[in-house]
Amino acid sequence: MKFQTQIKIQKEQPQIDYSSKVLLLGSCFAENIGEKFLYHQFQQLQNPLGILFHPFAIERFLQRVVQQNEFTPKDVFQYQEIFSCFEAHSRMNALLEEDILRYLNSALTGTFQFLKETSHVIITLGTSWVYKHLGQDKYVANCHKIPQKNFSKELSSVNEIEKSLRNTIGYIQQLNNSCEFVFTVSPVRHAKDGFVENTRSKSHLITALHQIVEKENQLHYFPSYELIMDELRDYRFYAEDLLHPNQVAIDYIWKRFQEIWLAEETLPVMKQVQQIRQGLAHRPFNPNSTAHQKFQQKLQQQIAQLQEQFPLMKF
Repeated sequence: MKFQTQIKIQKEQPQIDYSSKVLLLGSCFAENIGEKFLYHQFQQLQNPLGILFHPFAIERFLQRVVQQNEFTPKDVFQYQEIFSCFEAHSRMNALLEEDILRYLNSALTGTFQFLKETSHVIITLGTSWVYKHLGQDKYVANCHKIPQKNFSKELSSVNEIEKSLRNTIGYIQQLNNSCEFVFTVSPVRHAKDGFVENTRSKSHLITALHQIVEKENQLHYFPSYELIMDELRDYRFYAEDLLHPNQVAIDYIWKRFQEIWLAEETLPVMKQVQQIRQGLAHRPFNPNSTAHQKFQQKLQQQIAQLQEQFPLMKF
């Protein structure tokens, strides 16, 4: 007797290994998976401007990167003594204008360099709902707690999203036409929009994605949304807010992603990295004991051996 529906997903090529460079962009779920890559010491870069929920925001960021269009004072504003940028997440905020501009432009420069050598771009879309600043008449990536009366709210159509995604792909391919694209839809439900509205939002994203993924060889779809909705389908896999996947769910999706996208030869290395990290996190009762000194010596030997094989790893 089966107690779970299983989504069949075929292995994808070319697979990700320790020579790969992975750029992750999009919603907070992109960061959940990005942290897994980071933990296991893959070469990765995640959300240089912070979390971006809407396709338009991702497109605008990559347009700036490729065109090397730096942020200037006119692109930032001060509200309640904090400088913010409508194109970036609040994690980029600063108390000084020169600081936020440095953060923003450093993100552009770093992404430009990384993107030229990227092997895989993973983009997680969060929502089709987008906010437009009425005074500036432009879409924003984040409202930064500015009063709601300053914005209008729109549901982007399937055609608008498809066009934006094609623009995003085009910008990236101007710098790197050999990388693979892995698209996914965030399983996080945006309850503030309303549950019916959230379903409409996700359906627009999924439809737009499949209209481009099915026609191109370098474009792939990973069903993280479907894995949560169908395979896990239970509130015990959600955090306390009942909207975000909990750690068990994230670990499960990462396991499925591994099966599909990670090369077999990476798995033993990932296990070694995990053992080293657990060893480094260990807090002994007596740090000066002979047993702990031997443990530390062995641990450092393991790190040295792994770094000899993979010099970019840092512990």
